[in-house]
Amino acid sequence: MVIEIDGSYREGGGQILRTALGLSCLFGKPFRIFNIRRGRRKPGLMPQHLTCVRAAQLISGAEVSGDTKGSTELLFSPGKVKSGDYFLDVGTAGSTSLVLHTIIPSLIFSDTISVFTLKGGTHVPFSPSFHYLEGVFAACLRRIGIETRLAIDAYGFYPKGGGRVRAEIFPVKTVAPFRNRERGDLLTLRGYSGVGNLPLSIAERQGNAMMEAIHATPGEFRCAVDIRTQNVPTPGQGTFLYLQSESANAVAGFTSLGERGKRAETVGEDAAKEFLAYYSTGAAVDPHLADQLVVYLSLCQEESVFTASCITEHLMTNLWTIGLFRACRYSVEGKIGCPGTVIIQGK
Repeated sequence: MVIEIDGSYREGGGQILRTALGLSCLFGKPFRIFNIRRGRRKPGLMPQHLTCVRAAQLISGAEVSGDTKGSTELLFSPGKVKSGDYFLDVGTAGSTSLVLHTIIPSLIFSDTISVFTLKGGTHVPFSPSFHYLEGVFAACLRRIGIETRLAIDAYGFYPKGGGRVRAEIFPVKTVAPFRNRERGDLLTLRGYSGVGNLPLSIAERQGNAMMEAIHATPGEFRCAVDIRTQNVPTPGQGTFLYLQSESANAVAGFTSLGERGKRAETVGEDAAKEFLAYYSTGAAVDPHLADQLVVYLSLCQEESVFTASCITEHLMTNLWTIGLFRACRYSVEGKIGCPGTVIIQGK
């Protein structure tokens, strides 16, 4: 039976496709997706989405039709997923993180370790940065028994890309529940302010602006702070600031990227604003992690529950997509754009 998916549902973005690809490979269920990104300025499959299709096809030997640029319909029929050592060039600044989000769910129940080396963007707009993937996403996967080890050899910024990351995905037998209602006291703020082929002074300005914005807010942050400036290897040029907050029961991450015409101070202030918005809610999970986690929590037969600093359309869309492939129950308390609580349990 082929699962039919309306790609324009709710948020209607590429995440529907990525989640469908990962779960299709995991469960061996073919699907047809139509109206792909119908509401976008440029509807249909873009190169970054096609790379995710290629990655899923690579590990599963899938039969695919409709996999062309601009296509609004795709048929994907996977074979048996095979662990192994894979290399994929995402192309220019296509996000390596989004490719990993596609293939990790497919490989966690394999018999042996899989290694994926990806070339492309590592710190690019509209996707998790490598630092977020390593510091927050992978750390939370470990809490539920899933081990992934990530390394970066080169950084890829928009538009040139050319970064290189390596991911080791270890097999597991079961997924443990995730229960985190209380963030707990803030213990540490740490992170990186980096530049590639640009003056280090830009990184220093980014970091200083971020700390000034944080300390200018009412109240005191009595915690250790460690923001390191760094020159990073990249074939192009770019800047980033990554801030990670570590609390008694939770870790969260916030990335801001530089671009031509954007002041270094604005890069730092943007990261601070994201952190402060999260911190003010008292919730455990940042808005980006919430929609990433539920894919894995749906595979656990015990109940998971967590508070999120923001209920997003991304989260709601992902929960709907998961339900097409996996029997699970879930509830979301809270309005879109506001803090809330997520409860999910696989059947």
